[in-house]
Amino acid sequence: MKRALTSIEIDRIIEMAWEDRTPFEAILFQFGLNESDVITLMRNQIKASSFKRWRKRVQGRKTKHGQLRTFLKGRFKCALQRQISNNSISKR
Repeated sequence: MKRALTSIEIDRIIEMAWEDRTPFEAILFQFGLNESDVITLMRNQIKASSFKRWRKRVQGRKTKHGQLRTFLKGRFKCALQRQISNNSISKR
């Protein structure tokens, strides 16, 4: 039996579902909702047009499905990331 989610948890799940690099497995680990549960939650919590746009965006996206990802450990890191400070690229 699934526990009731708070509004803060629902907002975070929706945010994670929209993020490109957050896989469904992370939502499962953190909140106990599998992909079909997330789809149901999204269908019930956001507007129909937003849900259609989200589904179109997520279907087949490799970064949303852990088994389809090309990298297994770590996370994506931009080559310039170490040179960025306070949200601006430092002078070279």
